Amino acid sequence: MAKPYSNDLRKRVAKTIAAGETCRVIAAQYEVAPSTVVKWSKRLKETGSPAPAKFGGHKKCSLEPHRDFVLAQVEEVPHLTLHKLKDMLADQGIAVSHDTVWRFLKREGRSFKKTAYASEQHRVDVARKRQRGFF
Repeated sequence: MAKPYSNDLRKRVAKTIAAGETCRVIAAQYEVAPSTVVKWSKRLKETGSPAPAKFGGHKKCSLEPHRDFVLAQVEEVPHLTLHKLKDMLADQGIAVSHDTVWRFLKREGRSFKKTAYASEQHRVDVARKRQRGFF
């Protein structure tokens, strides 16, 4: 992930902006994109400082307030798919992605792994064929 430019560079650009230079001239002088100078100029006008906004951090899961509902659905229907669970949440007015549901369930210690063998192996006709050799 990219890192923000240093505050020292931002302050030098801010001084040059205050001196009345154009964004393109400043960009060429400090070897940054003109759009960067425009953004820093806008930030300077809005906040009084060219310093970057908060960078990174932890984002809380959007399904946390609906934890009880999601886990109740998984308990009720153990073979529930992620897409079906996402659709059930959408019916409740909770718009989330398939990936959000998967990450939430993973944090909760739930797994949607398939079994090591197919369930039809328990059928008599399939078991008989397996004993004789593969189909």
